[in-house]
Amino acid sequence: MSNQENKRFFSDELTAAAESGSGLRDGFTRRDMMRTLMAGSLLTLGSASLMAVSSGAMAQTPKRGGKLRMATQTSSTADTLDPAKAAHATDYTRVNLFYNGLTKLDSKLGPQMVLAEELLTTDAITWTVKLRKDVVFHDGKPFTPADVVYSLMRHKDPAVASKVKVVADQIESVKATGPNEVQIKLAGANADLPVILSTAQFLIIRDGTTDFRTPNGTGAFKVKEFTPGVRTIGVRNENYWKSGMPYLDEVEVFGIPDEAARVNALLSGDVHWINDVNARSTERVRTTAGYTVIETRTGLYTDLVIRQDVAPGNSMDFTLGMKYLMDREQIKNAAFRGYAVTANDQPIDPTNRFYFPGLPQRPYDPDKAKFHLQKAGVLGSTIPLVASAAATGSVDIAVLMQQSAQKIGLKLDVKRVPPDGYWSNQWMKVPLGFGNINPRPSADILFTQLFKSDAQWNESGWKNAQFDQLLVAARGETDFNKRKQMYADMQILVHEKCGIGIPVFIINLEGVNTKVKGITPVPLGAFMNYTCAEYVWLDA
Repeated sequence: MSNQENKRFFSDELTAAAESGSGLRDGFTRRDMMRTLMAGSLLTLGSASLMAVSSGAMAQTPKRGGKLRMATQTSSTADTLDPAKAAHATDYTRVNLFYNGLTKLDSKLGPQMVLAEELLTTDAITWTVKLRKDVVFHDGKPFTPADVVYSLMRHKDPAVASKVKVVADQIESVKATGPNEVQIKLAGANADLPVILSTAQFLIIRDGTTDFRTPNGTGAFKVKEFTPGVRTIGVRNENYWKSGMPYLDEVEVFGIPDEAARVNALLSGDVHWINDVNARSTERVRTTAGYTVIETRTGLYTDLVIRQDVAPGNSMDFTLGMKYLMDREQIKNAAFRGYAVTANDQPIDPTNRFYFPGLPQRPYDPDKAKFHLQKAGVLGSTIPLVASAAATGSVDIAVLMQQSAQKIGLKLDVKRVPPDGYWSNQWMKVPLGFGNINPRPSADILFTQLFKSDAQWNESGWKNAQFDQLLVAARGETDFNKRKQMYADMQILVHEKCGIGIPVFIINLEGVNTKVKGITPVPLGAFMNYTCAEYVWLDA
């Protein structure tokens, strides 16, 4: 490749040329090869297991009109229209109705251009972003470089309370360098920037926006109604910059925290699409005429969270003892009916090219658990364990661990709390509980948001200087093998020292009415990584 080609990292022209050319075997395209050669960080997940709802759906002619109703597993009075504060499935789905990002991810987790036409760099530190022309906000004002500068830089302001501040701290500056161009300068090299910019929190808002009661974005829908904790309704943006889109007239999103009620709403025809289907419900959905189940193998996991900054988790022996109490095969089969992949207390899943398979599997070992828990001085005592339907499968996992603990002289008092308010009132606030972590588009984002010492979502309060140093070094390492070894070392550190127990990776299950067409699952989250409303249509 010429030097000029090396500068054009993710342009529309390169993407189109790669996709129109014949792919190499196993779905490895020219685009994938270019990413590997240029960045050493963005090989697409060819091994991810995807299942389209209807064969050849995208070959059909989309139909315009109709209202799509979606029900998620989360509902809260803290629901927000500010992308920076988006924290769960309902938020992600909502903000993607009204806003666009600079990039998005395709079904193989490859970055595609949206409000950016191309991203150019020679060193993965300084990036030139060419912006689309003739894009307008819902209020009719044109999309400009100032909007990008404001949208990205506000994440660095602690007062904004952005959920991705720890990621945005990598951004040193953003400035307009032309009528349709901005320059992003990073504090250090990170070839994953096009992937980072695809996350929901980095969606673009209007320059100077501080009032989010009514969203003013460039997205496919305009707000008709937003009632936090109740519902969100969007109507087609007739001036949307993508010709002919969206196909739907209207979209309604709301939360039904109870899974049984969510399935009933689907099968009764009240909603078209639900996420977080329990494995026990799959047969019922599949055998009901007009409905099917989407299965997507991803990095989704429910984890045991042991706070290491308070007792009893401030004892490493307690942490190890609890990890040895996990019967992973039993959890896989009893809690998830086999719709899961056995995990090993490392957050990178087997579909990820940076997954480290050489880590010896931690077994279910009551004797080792007893040894460590005795050293921690907790045998014979009662330890509260908080679980909720909000963290998928956590109640079943807690009961299974309670039974195992009882056999070695530890009483786990399972506290079942309601889903409403769990993430704001219980998660990361109790000494022993559960999280539920959606997949991240890259290893760097996952580690930065959830395991870096100063991360807002550092669930167990784990602080490890060696891990933090490896994380920064890996971002700028363009030698694939060296970077892979760094991520392997980081997985070992999490496995051995972090207060997180990951028993399985959950196969993402969604229930959908077969009238919904144009679905292409993305192995990051439900509802096509929460962007489906723009692309699907209803076949009445």
